[in-house]
Amino acid sequence: MRGHCLCGQVEFEIDGEHPRLYQCHCSLCRRQGGSLSNAATIIPNGKFRWLRGAELISSWQKESGFRSDFCSTCGSPVPNPLRNLPYFWVPAGLLESNGGLEVVAHLCVASKASWDSTPLHGACYDELPNLSEFIALLQAPDAS
Repeated sequence: MRGHCLCGQVEFEIDGEHPRLYQCHCSLCRRQGGSLSNAATIIPNGKFRWLRGAELISSWQKESGFRSDFCSTCGSPVPNPLRNLPYFWVPAGLLESNGGLEVVAHLCVASKASWDSTPLHGACYDELPNLSEFIALLQAPDAS
């Protein structure tokens, strides 16, 4: 499965089955994406590769370690390494898909915006879950 930023200059590919997605409803993710939540997935490094435009990626990092990578041409958020772990964080909105993608978890539902009426399907966490358990949930084989 391929994905790209808004202008198409940064492009990547993910190997394997359709990735399982999550939505984070925390205020940081709302600000980062400018919307009610952040839909994304986490992909093992070995299943992710840049096809073009990696040199166009700029980064911004908070003191807490939160990192936001974006295309320096169009400003779209783009995949970035997940801290010091062997995974990439991948924004779901960049993926080219005609179906097969499913949100399996919602994070930080206790801090959802008051105007967020998103139906909560799948696993729901009031705060951030244990990272290794959460990654295992996203990497689990599709039940369908």
